Amino acid sequence: MAQPTIPNRTPKGITALRRFALSITVFTVVGHLFLGFEQAYLTPVVALLTAYALSLLLEWVDARGHGRPVRYGGSSGNLVTFLLPAHIAALACAMLLYGNQRLLPTVFAVTVAICGKYVLRLRIGGQPRHLFNPSNLGISATLVLFSTSVAIAPPYEFTENVGSVVDWVLPGAILVAGSMINGKLTGRMPLIAAWVGGFVLQAVLRALLFGHAPASALLTMTGVAFILFTNYMITDPGTTPGRPRDQVVFGLATALVYGALVVAGITFGLFYALTIVCAGRFVLTWVRSLRGAGGTEPVRPAEATVPAVATTGGRTAVPVR
Repeated sequence: MAQPTIPNRTPKGITALRRFALSITVFTVVGHLFLGFEQAYLTPVVALLTAYALSLLLEWVDARGHGRPVRYGGSSGNLVTFLLPAHIAALACAMLLYGNQRLLPTVFAVTVAICGKYVLRLRIGGQPRHLFNPSNLGISATLVLFSTSVAIAPPYEFTENVGSVVDWVLPGAILVAGSMINGKLTGRMPLIAAWVGGFVLQAVLRALLFGHAPASALLTMTGVAFILFTNYMITDPGTTPGRPRDQVVFGLATALVYGALVVAGITFGLFYALTIVCAGRFVLTWVRSLRGAGGTEPVRPAEATVPAVATTGGRTAVPVR
């Protein structure tokens, strides 16, 4: 059996990883110290330790099983770069879940997020590829299994301890920073446009068909949580399509599934909708691979793993999760 190739990590890919990791780290620290995050201070620490340990262990097991070198070997720089996706997923789970002082739900979410990258993947174009957004999968699984004791962090915590000016400045800063990263690095602006447009569409359809208040439905878009989801979660390059038209389908599908979940009275629809769409894409890709189609789109080797670089629509896209 041929050994799986290990894509090179480009300087641009490493830069993107570091920027995402630095951004979420700073936001976590500032959130706990100043903004009003209500999770225990120990929560992000435990999440990080869990993610690091599992990533190193599973990578070692996978490398041994496939007869290849571990991706974190060779230098301390390789180790740091390898752990950046785990760092991002861990802090996302710690930031977005609220279990009061309980740490087990966060540990569970991080475990699902990291293990899912190794268990729920398909071999496409000779490369193992995971199609579920790691942190979103962990959060969704935790909300389902710990439904009586865990919820999404309340939206007000992102600006609870700051004045009215920061209430506007903070979401704006996150929006600008996220748009710049996605516009210049990830190539996921078509996905964002489709997701936002689809979100407006589902709000209008709910108002017309079910009498829901459109203002209330659209007000969600002004919150920090929605902006974070739009710019830093649904746009994950490693688990979303690369071609613009497929991005549009992915974004619209997520928005419409969200609307259906709201109509059905299901809470936390943002996270469940993304998980459902990822699951549908996973099944479709698997079926097409069995038929010899090789997946839903031509797979570029660099899209198969986090640190690689892919070209979409004439611009560089860097999977960073």
